[in-house]
Amino acid sequence: MSVHEECGVFGVFAPEPVNAAHLTYCGLYALQHRGQESCGIVVNDDGVFSSHRDLGLVSEVFTADILSRFPKGSMAVGHVRYGTTGGTSRKNCQPIEINHQKGRMAIAHNGNLSNAALLRNELELGGAIFHTTSDTETIAYIVTKERLKRPSIEDALSGAMDVLDGAYSLVLMSPQKLIAARDMYGFRPLCYGKTADGTFIIASESCAVKAVGGEFIRDIEPGEILVFGKNGVVSRKEHCGKKPKRLCVFEYIYFARPDSVIDGVSVHLSRVKAGELLAKAHPVLADIVIGVPDSGRDTALGYSRASGIPYGIGLIKNKYVGRTFIAPSDRLDMVKLKLSAVEGAVKGKSVVLIDDSIVRGTTSRRIVRLLREAGAREIHFRVSAPPFLHPCYYGTDIDSEDNLIAARHTTEETAAIIGADSLGYLPTDVLSELSGGQNFCSACFGGGYPTEIPSDTRKDRFETRLSDRRK
Repeated sequence: MSVHEECGVFGVFAPEPVNAAHLTYCGLYALQHRGQESCGIVVNDDGVFSSHRDLGLVSEVFTADILSRFPKGSMAVGHVRYGTTGGTSRKNCQPIEINHQKGRMAIAHNGNLSNAALLRNELELGGAIFHTTSDTETIAYIVTKERLKRPSIEDALSGAMDVLDGAYSLVLMSPQKLIAARDMYGFRPLCYGKTADGTFIIASESCAVKAVGGEFIRDIEPGEILVFGKNGVVSRKEHCGKKPKRLCVFEYIYFARPDSVIDGVSVHLSRVKAGELLAKAHPVLADIVIGVPDSGRDTALGYSRASGIPYGIGLIKNKYVGRTFIAPSDRLDMVKLKLSAVEGAVKGKSVVLIDDSIVRGTTSRRIVRLLREAGAREIHFRVSAPPFLHPCYYGTDIDSEDNLIAARHTTEETAAIIGADSLGYLPTDVLSELSGGQNFCSACFGGGYPTEIPSDTRKDRFETRLSDRRK
């Protein structure tokens, strides 16, 4: 079991019609690491929406033929998804499109609402009929309700933010405007930039802005609504400062690409810092430091620099094994298909192995076994995050303590289970150094949730509700 994040969002607003679908395709490609289950694009051509969405990777869903069918447009929204709430099915692909009495809208969302079940129940009791099992449709319904009684789409979104709780970085498109918004805690990242021809780009990470030739302008503030329209770019901050900032610290540890900058902090440098802190907290005599690709490599570099132990490439990732790979036999170890050990680098050596997390322990045990089979004499496992002890309700795919090995075993017991000679986690009290001293959310490590804990935390809670009704 690995840690996954929910999704990535992307938006385009151009002064004149452009090949918005291709721009969005390139942006989603850069955000593919944030979600590999499904993806979608909606293009706005003078108020007429054209869309395509399906299960699969960006390169699988958007073939040259599919992209050629999109018209040019002045706006577009895109989405890549890993489902933390709602099943993996076409009905849950985003962006979601809504037709209502005052027009049309498309919305793409990253994060989880902590009060989604409560809001959805209220909406259903009021006659709403849901077609998906994701939080995004709940947001769309509330925004639509507000739009029917307010003069503009941005006013409607502002009203919706009064009742939404939890994590939501979103891009919303109406016939005339493109809007970006980040929840009041700032759990998930969101930023924007501009290309040389004046096209504005909204993205979950700055790496996607750069991927389409844009220049990063700034991060969108927690609680901020940014409106792109005929009046230029308008920032609304009536919700800013209402809640304490709580960016998910795991964005720096694992989720984000190392070439991204989130809230002013380089992800690469943050991971290097984590390695330095790990070396200080858990020193060991060893011959080589290696990282589990991809996020473990930057941390391994930091550990090497701080400890003086040489850095090396001990594990190679097979980049051609994606989510659509079908194993020919259930007996095959998928870790061996995705990773291979470099025998020449580790044979006969004492190895410091760096990874970003241990969740259930199964994958960690298999990686340790790979290195043992390659001849590693000792394996000292170091983790660039504290132990996972609690569920996450804001977009990380940890909905229960049942599968968390650290919640049931001591560090020494966990080391024995995964087959390592020693194990060391990043201390919780140094996490602030990864975020540049900014406030962050680390509830999955130490509790202390910023919002109320949801009454129903199952990942499939809305799927189960639909199933029960069919009986």
